[in-house]
Amino acid sequence: MFRKLVAIEPISLIPSAVEKLHSFAKEVIMHEDIPADNHEICKRIGNADAVLLSYTTTLTKEVLQQCKHLKYIGMCCSLYSPESANVDIDYANKQGITVTGIRDYGDEGVIEYVISELVRCLHGFGTNPDGTQANPWNGIPEEITGLNCGIVGLGKLGGMIADALTFFGANIQYFARSEKEEASKKGYQFVALNDLLDKSDVVICALNKNTVLLHQEEFEKLGTHKILFNVGLSPAWDEQPFEEWINDRQNICFCDSLGALGNESLLTHPNIRCMNVSSGMTRQAFIRLSEKVIQNLSEYNG
Repeated sequence: MFRKLVAIEPISLIPSAVEKLHSFAKEVIMHEDIPADNHEICKRIGNADAVLLSYTTTLTKEVLQQCKHLKYIGMCCSLYSPESANVDIDYANKQGITVTGIRDYGDEGVIEYVISELVRCLHGFGTNPDGTQANPWNGIPEEITGLNCGIVGLGKLGGMIADALTFFGANIQYFARSEKEEASKKGYQFVALNDLLDKSDVVICALNKNTVLLHQEEFEKLGTHKILFNVGLSPAWDEQPFEEWINDRQNICFCDSLGALGNESLLTHPNIRCMNVSSGMTRQAFIRLSEKVIQNLSEYNG
């Protein structure tokens, strides 16, 4: 059992999970706002030997150096790699601090978001940001059937999106660090990034946080009259070439969150559809998140 466990920022746990936290520590403190700076982070951690945090607070080496009692850091958010994490995992591990994270808790909602927005775009359902009636993407209502879709990043989320699009009859090609055997068995075509951008009607970026693959050359290959989705936690592109590309009225970009879009000034851009919410954070996702946070704590205490 820990001596003191502190959630240094709001954590999206269901009530039963919050109650369960008290079985892991003699003292549990839950903060309900985001710390303003590193000084406040260190103050909240104090002499705690266990910490929980979400994705909005960063534990740097400088912070960890001041928190001498820490034994455990529970990331209540996605952990894909040390490089993309909001915790200096390499330094923490060198100090004997265990860092855990979770994966695959909000994917289902993101998939529904992609399918929903794509269907609305192809059919012309709903209204434009200015309140006018939307028009079908190609002038006449279309199905997903036969649509050429390119997935950039075929991890768990990218693979699930590909499977969902396949159910509706889309043609799938993908770019990843390496060819995926299971994807090939499903008939998904592994192609170079520029070929994917050139030949896809719809491009969906499902990359790890802080991974940027779309630069000037890539947007030139992407061309015009294309639909671009970004479902990652940060922009998949360099800002300047993206803004040049999105200024072409024949292009449209969908992002669920501001984090995925990157630039708040683009929220009102006529060719951008950003709801400024996390589509993956559903009631079911909160339950999965809570269960995995508790499981990580249980496994650490063994």
